[in-house]
Amino acid sequence: MTHATHEVTNQVPPLSGHDVAADPALLDALHRGGAGWAEPEVHELGRLAGLPETADLARQANENPPVLRTHDRYGHRVDEVEFHPAWHRLMETAVGHGLHAAPWRDDRPGAHLARAAKMYVWNQAEAGHGCPISMTYAAVPALRTTPELAERFEPLLASREYDFGLRAPEGKRGLIAGMSMTEKQGGSDVRANTTTARPAGDGAFLLTGHKWFTSAPMSDLFLTLAQAPGGLSCFLLPRVLPDGTRNAISLQRLKDKLGNKSNASAELEYDGAVGWLVGEEGRGVRTIIEMVNTTRLDCVVGTASGMRFGLTQAAHHAAHRKAFGCYLVDQPLMRNVLADLAVESEAATTVGLHLAGASGAFRRLALAVTKYWVCKRGPAHAAEALECLGGNGYIEESGMPRLYREAPLLSIWEGSGNVAALDVLRAMGREPETVQAFFEELDSARGADHRLDAAVDGLKTELADTADVELRARRLVERMALALQGSLLVRFGHPAVADAFCASRLAGDWGVAFGTLPRGVDTGAIIERGLSKP
Repeated sequence: MTHATHEVTNQVPPLSGHDVAADPALLDALHRGGAGWAEPEVHELGRLAGLPETADLARQANENPPVLRTHDRYGHRVDEVEFHPAWHRLMETAVGHGLHAAPWRDDRPGAHLARAAKMYVWNQAEAGHGCPISMTYAAVPALRTTPELAERFEPLLASREYDFGLRAPEGKRGLIAGMSMTEKQGGSDVRANTTTARPAGDGAFLLTGHKWFTSAPMSDLFLTLAQAPGGLSCFLLPRVLPDGTRNAISLQRLKDKLGNKSNASAELEYDGAVGWLVGEEGRGVRTIIEMVNTTRLDCVVGTASGMRFGLTQAAHHAAHRKAFGCYLVDQPLMRNVLADLAVESEAATTVGLHLAGASGAFRRLALAVTKYWVCKRGPAHAAEALECLGGNGYIEESGMPRLYREAPLLSIWEGSGNVAALDVLRAMGREPETVQAFFEELDSARGADHRLDAAVDGLKTELADTADVELRARRLVERMALALQGSLLVRFGHPAVADAFCASRLAGDWGVAFGTLPRGVDTGAIIERGLSKP
């Protein structure tokens, strides 16, 4: 006989079987940018991302992180990184749907916006494998500075076949690219790098040195920086040489990271490793900057994706959990919190996808501005979304701790807060046309909301003050980012979302924590707008 001690009630059902792409802000941006043709595939990925089987793959990939095998049983150096099969399943989906370099070979309008939308959706399933996908995407514009290398490798980088394993690149069906820039003594200051590159006499270079943080060390190709006779230069290194022998790249250890557990990051050494010059000798930073800008876009899109995941989980919990006699979602204070999270999420989504379809002077400045602010907001948003689930959100099975650990990475990756803010100052100083393009974008919303107009006018006044500008860099960039988000929401967003954003973020009628929107905000419309239905 079994004895029931009590009946369990008030439990939230699993959130699964839904379409992650049922997101009005996402779909509106897709069509607005001329990429509406991609909506069926975005929904296909959205349904895949919402499957319980996909959630289980994400769990397995993070609970079984990659393992470095430096030697085989006979003591021979092998330097292989082993991944759980779940990782490869996730990578197959990402590559198969063209989330890597495929858009560079796609002439359809809005191809890069479509790719960003798919990244936004699929990253909500599992974010760690997005790193090598992003690196592969970003490698192409750097390689195009050297046409012979682009001709050799771009078709394989853009291939929709995931072909894992250590083999000569040109003998594989598809390639993944990594990046190996920072060193112990310099970090973000790559000009302090000491790795050397000496001519081999056959057009190649031999690299010697240590790299402190190498993204995706299991990749087929790496872009790296080294000091050549003509100065700091960019090189492309294969893990396996064309003749099938291993390149002289030794993996020292994998990083034990706060989050991003499914993905491998490594320290490695070059001991006469063969590399091919990318771009001009001595112009390595200039060559690599387009790669950096491309991955910065993915930092923004990835953060927006995480915000959307956190919002969806928080709202689902609130809609099914009762406390003090009614559902959480019907209680005014929780509605304020959810609406505030939804406003932040839509602002990040709107600006990220807008930048994915932008180009030229505006994008150069706006991307650095947006990378700073949106990625700074990610950890705070994740923490508040987690708290909406109470103690259940602190439990690994909820998926919220993984989101929380992942969030700070995107603020650090490709230049932490100070680097991004100072990059904005440098861009404005060296390329004044970017400032003009930025304000033309803001002024396109002139007259639509008096609070936005006042914020833009105040921003212009503050930018005209050049005293202690580095000290004030974060403040300036924050105001630029908020004005840009406000401009986009006023023009393209839901009226209730735009009103709440302008009242809180621009007019200052807001507290410090989430859930402090002012009276009069239409929280019901915002919550309904911000939530997909399972």
